[in-house]
Amino acid sequence: MSPISAPAKVLVVAGTHGNERNAPWLLEHWRRHPEGLQRHGLDLELVIGNPAAHARNRRYLERDLNRCFAADLLADVSQDGADLQRARELVASHGPEAEAPCLVAIDLHSTTSAMGNSLVVYGRRPADLALAAGIQGRLGLPIYLHEADAAQTGFLVERWPCGLVIEVGPVPQGVIQAQICRQTQLGVEAALAVLAAAQQGALRLPAELVVHRHLGSLDLPRHADGTPKACLHPALQHRDWQPLHPGDPVFADPGGTTLGFEPPPGLEGQPVWPVFVNEAAYGEKGIALSLTRRECWPVSAAWSSALSTVASKLAQRGAPL
Repeated sequence: MSPISAPAKVLVVAGTHGNERNAPWLLEHWRRHPEGLQRHGLDLELVIGNPAAHARNRRYLERDLNRCFAADLLADVSQDGADLQRARELVASHGPEAEAPCLVAIDLHSTTSAMGNSLVVYGRRPADLALAAGIQGRLGLPIYLHEADAAQTGFLVERWPCGLVIEVGPVPQGVIQAQICRQTQLGVEAALAVLAAAQQGALRLPAELVVHRHLGSLDLPRHADGTPKACLHPALQHRDWQPLHPGDPVFADPGGTTLGFEPPPGLEGQPVWPVFVNEAAYGEKGIALSLTRRECWPVSAAWSSALSTVASKLAQRGAPL
């Protein structure tokens, strides 16, 4: 990353997936009433992530935009398509090396799963962990730490020096609900408050960070032709963030037969915590739910230092760029 010669903005992205309607609706409200996010004085860039997919109320046009941000994919001139081109546009216009750079990306999503108001962090970048810890300290939000999954890469926030996802649900695709918008607003306000505190040298993080670390994902049982032979068991529906033990019901076939949880190799005899349970958009990815382990990490002073370094380069609202 080249040195930042001008104060940078905070990038707030809504509609990375075009059929998630709540955050884009809220973003348009903020554009009309910018005072709603000016409490902490940071200069923001409000962007619809995938406007073409949003206009069609589709998750994406050709490929999932939120899997298009791997550096090698962005650089591969043999790869094209509307969604990948949009990823390149976002990095060129709002990335850390853009003429008016952004250094922090807050990506707003909604889900059909009962995730509540939650955070998703990709990997263990210190500034990301500090931002997540600060938000968790203010709102108590659960955190899904996604890592070590070669099948799921190229997430938007990974292309910015600091960033995370605010994920709120459950809400059907294409539907706007007031409580989802309210929870999204609270998450954004908390993120901006943490960044402002880091900028002012007043960052105070909790002593510990509770994460749900990604272990792997389960698909529905399927017939040889790929069609599901069982669906999610009702006892697991809407049970995101709740411990799952060996033998607990996970799937049920049309005849009512229950299939219990059989831990994958290496996870025997231990509870796991499912997340993104029955997320509608993940069927195409072969994911009926993801499995995590709940862990409590001591908050490192290096995390605070990393976030403060990023925040020191952020512009105040109204300051010239």
